[in-house]
Amino acid sequence: MRVPALLREDVGFRRFWCSQTASLAGDQVSFIALPLVGVLVLHAGPGGMGLLTAAAWAPNLLLSLHAGAWVDRSGRPREAMIAADLGRAALLVTVPVAWALGVLTFGQLVAVAFATGALGALASVAYGSLYGVLVHRDRLVEAGALVNGSRAGAGVAGPSVGGLLVAILTAPFAVLADAASFIASAWWLRRVAVPRRAPDADPGGLADGVRFIAGSRLVRPILAATATLNMFTFAISALFVLYATRSLGVSPATLGIVLGAGAIGGVLGSVVTGRIVGRIGVGATFAAGCVLFTAPLLLIPLASGPPPAVLGLLFLAEFGAGFGVMVLDISAGAILVAAVPETLRARMFGAYQLVNYGVRPIGALGGGALGAAIGLQPTLWIAGIGAVASVLWLLPSPVPRMRALPET
Repeated sequence: MRVPALLREDVGFRRFWCSQTASLAGDQVSFIALPLVGVLVLHAGPGGMGLLTAAAWAPNLLLSLHAGAWVDRSGRPREAMIAADLGRAALLVTVPVAWALGVLTFGQLVAVAFATGALGALASVAYGSLYGVLVHRDRLVEAGALVNGSRAGAGVAGPSVGGLLVAILTAPFAVLADAASFIASAWWLRRVAVPRRAPDADPGGLADGVRFIAGSRLVRPILAATATLNMFTFAISALFVLYATRSLGVSPATLGIVLGAGAIGGVLGSVVTGRIVGRIGVGATFAAGCVLFTAPLLLIPLASGPPPAVLGLLFLAEFGAGFGVMVLDISAGAILVAAVPETLRARMFGAYQLVNYGVRPIGALGGGALGAAIGLQPTLWIAGIGAVASVLWLLPSPVPRMRALPET
């Protein structure tokens, strides 16, 4: 197969891409393994699963602004990402060790999720800053397609491998795959040469990213749309493993295969997003991605009947959502990097992440509480409809009519 031009021509981006590919591959295994530790090993219910998902994302409410300010002021996003990778690897190793010693508790699982989420918050804001330095403006969509394509490609095998590892090694030891991936990611990042930017004489305030978003006619509605769909889709995510395994009777190995369908859709989405942008413009592509990502999720509560019908609907839901999220992420990522000055980029991403990631634990906790109160299926219907409605934030804005990337 022909190597993409950007990977051939840019050694710095190639190493960055290798780092992210390694990390994302491990994440796909943990995506199914860590919840299954809670469900199968520690016998968590709907409220517990909501708490576990919320713990992974709650640190974004506390740390995103401060992490963004530190990265902007230090000018060292690569070092921040390396430290976050190594720290998360060490934390994840404690899960199988504690289980092997017979002392693993749900409290420890929640604590590990919270601590890895805190380091993930730092890595995420640093990612936006490093990505903007490494990739030229004219190649943002191309680079985004490659990174997100890696995520989707790893996801094709990741959930299936995760399900098999759970079946063979048990869920706690399957988590080790993610720990190993963070070590590989840190090794590749150490080889990325990034000129260190001198700290600004007047770096600005902690809330500059917030003010930038509030005053931007592009970034503000994009944040409103993504935050809304994230809140509702995380309500679905918190309940999906529990609903599939207990209500629908799907085995862990089969569930891994079903989740792999989302990655197949993601691979297709990463391939065609550049063409969609060229045909209808980057803004309309993002708006379409909001619908293409969320609408298939309505098939999850619709799944019923004999096992083949259930698996077919779950497969279509994951495939369609995987396709849509690639279209959404690639177009949104290019718009956000292009629209923000380099010296403000980490603070903007920190502020953006504060809201966009901060609503995820709210959605997860709300989904868990509502699922316990009214049942899993009604909650999935409510969350699916709310997620689809997120596109309404974009209609009064100039985003759907924007064809080319905005000027900084």
